Amino acid sequence: MRLSRYLKIFPCADAPDRLLLYSTKRGASILVPKSLLASIEAGAIAPADRDSLARLGFLVPDTETEKRELREAFVEVNRFSTRFSVMAVMNVDCNLACTYCYEGGMKGKRYMTRETAGLLADVVERDHISHGKRVDICFTGGEPLMSVELVSSLSERLKLATAARGTEYSFNLVTNGTLLTSQAVEKLLPLGLKGAKVTLDGPKENHDRFRPFISGKGSFDTIVKNVKEVCDRVKIQVGGNYTRENYRDFPLLLDYLLEEGVTPERISLVMFVPVTRSGGAFPLPEFNEGCASTDEPWLIEASLFLREEILRRGFHTPRVGPARCMIESCNDLVINWDGSLFKCPAMLGWHEMAVGDLEKGKSDYTQSHNMDVWKKDECLDCAYLPLCFGGCRYLTLLRNGRIDNVDCRKGYLDETLEELVRQDLKYQPKRSRK
Repeated sequence: MRLSRYLKIFPCADAPDRLLLYSTKRGASILVPKSLLASIEAGAIAPADRDSLARLGFLVPDTETEKRELREAFVEVNRFSTRFSVMAVMNVDCNLACTYCYEGGMKGKRYMTRETAGLLADVVERDHISHGKRVDICFTGGEPLMSVELVSSLSERLKLATAARGTEYSFNLVTNGTLLTSQAVEKLLPLGLKGAKVTLDGPKENHDRFRPFISGKGSFDTIVKNVKEVCDRVKIQVGGNYTRENYRDFPLLLDYLLEEGVTPERISLVMFVPVTRSGGAFPLPEFNEGCASTDEPWLIEASLFLREEILRRGFHTPRVGPARCMIESCNDLVINWDGSLFKCPAMLGWHEMAVGDLEKGKSDYTQSHNMDVWKKDECLDCAYLPLCFGGCRYLTLLRNGRIDNVDCRKGYLDETLEELVRQDLKYQPKRSRK
């Protein structure tokens, strides 16, 4: 057995005779004596230790075989997937006037019609439910709850269709939270509502400056009121979008939520991300979780600082671990309000990145999205590959106008991974998840 190539080894300042091993392939971490590595190299490791380390992904029979298997990882995932995941853009209208609105020039009175929703249901039933797949939809916008009747009717139809085939239907919302009232939640729960992501951009003063109603009135109090009323009935994720100037104020939001009784056991996840500019025309904060990391020193400092503050207060935030872009999954799709199809919500403003429409079906996007961009030795030999798989294609598109290379995360991970792993180990006993 040999050490996995997808492994990072960190020193332990408080235990000089031990090392912290982290498997980027499994997301597992373990403290071991330094002498254990010498035993592995000498082939003298005890069978019990060998079996445990192999089970956690630290040891593999052959590193070249491991490399080939990772290269084809998504082939197996796609082949055996039993889930179809859709992000449905119900409209590009909104009741807020955010200063960094990601819709930019797309924003307007444009709504998915009943005919388009019917076509969406037809496609899902024919191509996925009929094959026994579970269906998950994330309704977004604009503001999806401005299309609540269409969300309801579409969900009712798909819930009946999946039940008839012995499978399941569920949906989530990406909403600004102003219309996420207890009445709306009670209406949607029987139709499959499982969770909602709302945005609070730090404490009240900052949030209201960045995310006011169209009237100019602040939206913070309305959103917090709704969150307090519904968070025990539906899983709530709290997101927030920070800038270089205001990220240190965001912990004040967490303290306010705690004072208001919105405690960690009532919130499923908290995650703050930087406002990310797109196409030079509009930012895309809601959907940039996988595209947020860069090598800029202030962003590295901000991401570690905010994650520490979230965990220190007992809130849940994603563990560092293997990740993949939805582009890699043949069962993940974005459906725009007009029925056009995309593989990434960040690309909605790039018409040349559309991959078909509901009427004609999905086209082959292998070349346009450069599906093999990370399948080269430079990436396959990198210990960080399972954490990025070539990084964010959207950011590459934004920088270069085409997806012609990987969005390498090595610089960012060199600076942050050890601290991220140690944060998870430090706070794991205190973390609670709804």
